[in-house]
Amino acid sequence: MLPARHNNWMPDIFNDFFDNNWMDRPKATAPAINVIETPDAYELELAAPGMTREDFHVHLDEEGDLVINMEKKMDNKEQHKGHYLRREFSYTKFQQTMLLPEDANREAIAARVENGVLTVNIAKIKKVEPEKVRKQIEVQ
Repeated sequence: MLPARHNNWMPDIFNDFFDNNWMDRPKATAPAINVIETPDAYELELAAPGMTREDFHVHLDEEGDLVINMEKKMDNKEQHKGHYLRREFSYTKFQQTMLLPEDANREAIAARVENGVLTVNIAKIKKVEPEKVRKQIEVQ
């Protein structure tokens, strides 16, 4: 899976299909994303501390790419012990589009949020190999 859509923090060229080390994390505003491949599926983990399932919208776009939208707004009516001298976490918005591999089953995608991590499971298309037919040949 490759991130798609050009944001200002995205590189121009990717090094490998999955193993990219291109984003300078200390200056990044995007959540950390892990991609794990198993024989049967791909699993995407997105760090989302403090987010709930209502804060996410995960869907496939018209090209069949995986789109993750995350948005969290804090209510300004909340009671506080004092006034903020600096406030940087009152609004969070993020969108990431991932190009899915050819063997991704776009009909079998599931997402869940648990312990501050969004996990998206994408099943792989199972390749059915033709049965090897043994034919007995009669010797005459």
